[in-house]
Amino acid sequence: MVSHRQPEPPAPHGHSHAHASGPVENLARHSRSIVVAVLAVAAVAVAIGAALLWPSHADDRPLPTRFQSADGGPLTLVDATVVAQSRAACSAVGDGTSSSEFPQIPSTGGDCIASVVRIQSGDDAGRYAVLAVPTNASLHDDDRPGGTESTAGLDPDAPIAGQPDLKMDDEVRLAEITAPDGEQRYSFHDYRRGGELILWALAFVIAVIAVATWRGLRAVIGLAFAFAVLGYFTLPSILDGNNVVAVAVVSSAAILYPVIFLAHGANMRAASALLGTLMSLGLAAALSYAAVASLTLTGLSSESTRSLQVYQGSISLSGLLLAGFVIGTLGVLNDVTITQASTTFELAALPGQSRLSAFRGAMRVGRDHIASTVYTLVFAYAGSALPLLLLFSVAGQPISGLLTGEEVSIELARTFVGGIALAMSVPITTAIAAALVSPPGSRPLRNSPSF
Repeated sequence: MVSHRQPEPPAPHGHSHAHASGPVENLARHSRSIVVAVLAVAAVAVAIGAALLWPSHADDRPLPTRFQSADGGPLTLVDATVVAQSRAACSAVGDGTSSSEFPQIPSTGGDCIASVVRIQSGDDAGRYAVLAVPTNASLHDDDRPGGTESTAGLDPDAPIAGQPDLKMDDEVRLAEITAPDGEQRYSFHDYRRGGELILWALAFVIAVIAVATWRGLRAVIGLAFAFAVLGYFTLPSILDGNNVVAVAVVSSAAILYPVIFLAHGANMRAASALLGTLMSLGLAAALSYAAVASLTLTGLSSESTRSLQVYQGSISLSGLLLAGFVIGTLGVLNDVTITQASTTFELAALPGQSRLSAFRGAMRVGRDHIASTVYTLVFAYAGSALPLLLLFSVAGQPISGLLTGEEVSIELARTFVGGIALAMSVPITTAIAAALVSPPGSRPLRNSPSF
């Protein structure tokens, strides 16, 4: 009798990968637990910090002079529209008082531009006032340093420097001033821009949503939340005299948590970006402190900060500089970290990728990102500070003296701090993301699991 030996069943497919994939799965699982725990602890710390630094929202703070009325209260502003213009002698224009009748201005071809405005809000709505804007023709040779040479190239029909160039139908805002005799007078304060700003805001929202769809909408909602934090928590807390740097760090972290998860979802990809941003933000705070201390930056070079110190003497100007450095790095760090996290997870999902190869590939992308973003930091400052740079270019001072002056040094330090934090955020975030991914061949854990 011939016995037939039954063939042994084949080993289950994938058994040979168990030992290889087990450590990969375990590392990703442990890394995930650590990241979630760290973010949870940080969230509790942010909540405690916000409670300790919560502002009083007091309404009895002193008003800066530029925002005060004659009686020391808030400046009263009204809306108006330019309805007529003519050239007249400055002495014949009037003093800004309102009238119910349309003003009759003698057209003598004088040295002032007389603009008749119709008041559209306030107690004098429907009444008229006249704004007198002196032109360069009213200047004499001895009115400016340099005599005839300094006035010869000026357009005689243009308003003098610092005065508005009003046109027909311009919508403006007028400051209401109470004269010593009790009569109300009006002067130009600013142009009205509310409607145009709303249109630009709508264009921005439409463009973002059209390209990024629902993710773009969530980003816009996150942006609105960020402005709410700054307006309702950050600024009032600083005005209360709280530690400015602590307020800036807590505010930045409070913004990051909902903004990142709202825009990118509650998954490990977003978690790695958030943790990388928080760590880089802490680095930026430390670097900012070192920069302000080593460069002896006081903040006194800015007129706005000097005015703030006069009316809110409890605020540290150097601390305000530090806070500006920290908050200023927030946007660019968020951009870089989410890009690095996404790149790492996408590369890890490709066939044949290991955790190390995904890290190396993401770092190559990150180096390119750093190179381009550094230009963004520098040229963003150069564009905003163009008038200051023009003044310095004709100052007749050596370039070394101009660069080491406080106004320029502050912006250079801001750029250097932001650049260093930006550069370090790339390997930090990429390493965190690489620890969380599960390359092909490892079992069940997805490349970007939810919490």
